[in-house]
Amino acid sequence: MGSLSILSAVDQVSEHLRKELIRGSFSGTMPGVEPLAKKLGVNHKTVRAALRQLEDEGLVVDQGKGIQRRIALPKDNAPPALRIGLLQGYSNSRDVSYIIEIRHLLEEAGHIPFFPDRSLEDLGMDVGRVADYVEQTDADAWVVSAASRSILEWFSNYSTPSLALFGRRQGLPIAAAGPDKPPVSAAATRQLISLGHRRIAMLIRKQARDPKPAGSALAFVNELEAANIPRGSFNLPDWEENKEGFKTLLSSLFEYTPPTALIIDEAFLFNAAVFFFASRGIRIPEDVSLICTDADPSFAWCEPSIAHIRWDYQPVVRRIVQWAGNIAQGKKDLRQTLTKAEFIEGGTIGRAPQR
Repeated sequence: MGSLSILSAVDQVSEHLRKELIRGSFSGTMPGVEPLAKKLGVNHKTVRAALRQLEDEGLVVDQGKGIQRRIALPKDNAPPALRIGLLQGYSNSRDVSYIIEIRHLLEEAGHIPFFPDRSLEDLGMDVGRVADYVEQTDADAWVVSAASRSILEWFSNYSTPSLALFGRRQGLPIAAAGPDKPPVSAAATRQLISLGHRRIAMLIRKQARDPKPAGSALAFVNELEAANIPRGSFNLPDWEENKEGFKTLLSSLFEYTPPTALIIDEAFLFNAAVFFFASRGIRIPEDVSLICTDADPSFAWCEPSIAHIRWDYQPVVRRIVQWAGNIAQGKKDLRQTLTKAEFIEGGTIGRAPQR
């Protein structure tokens, strides 16, 4: 009979962490001492000693005080499969074509993408609620769609690697991908102004206009200002972001002195507006010109043709898959990329009506 080997607490923790490293439970960097101690139910000293053992073995690298240890698995160790949370801004966006393709190609690359039970909308776009929810969800990486600036600020400081898909991510230390819409939104606004429109409203989500306009919303108000068109809450109206709130918004806009043109963010809102106008006998573009800031497959079947902003989502999808591969190999990847967009001038815009 061989001798009985009783592992110390430090040896038990290092053995557990070693197995988790090899199977790919961690990616890029190790969690900090405090999160590991809390998760494993041991004290901080035990975790620190276990991590030093892994450093001696060359599996992790100490990067200095306050910086998480870098994972340094042997080169012949296959990159681990990442469990990637696809955190959507809104519950109705899971079936969008580029989200479906992102999930499919991540699976092809060997990763495990999944949709959490709740969206940012379900969590009220509240940073505290989002933080609690994310920290309780088992994921090695996050792709966060259409998040507010404050939520992306939190993710940029979170220990788990994250990528912002859309959202107000400029200047933050977080990977990001999406279309470059502001220059095209500006061009669309100038086109409306050239057609005599001066009462123009952009219907866009709250995080794009509060606490101050950014991205396409900022490009829009800058064009109004350049044309000496007075601007105010009419141009970027506040609204309750649900079906009833959108109908209430349209009703209020067209009650007294209606806009002559609307720029509407997202195709489903555009379609809802078209149904609203049809029910009220409001003609497009004779009474109001419409532009959608996104494309939709249904637009190809529409007559008149839809004025909209189009962008190729393939480069965005490829960038997200590339980012996941880099993270799986322990590389730090904070690159932000923009994909070219273009304005498609359709039959839903015309000269401003004389009122």
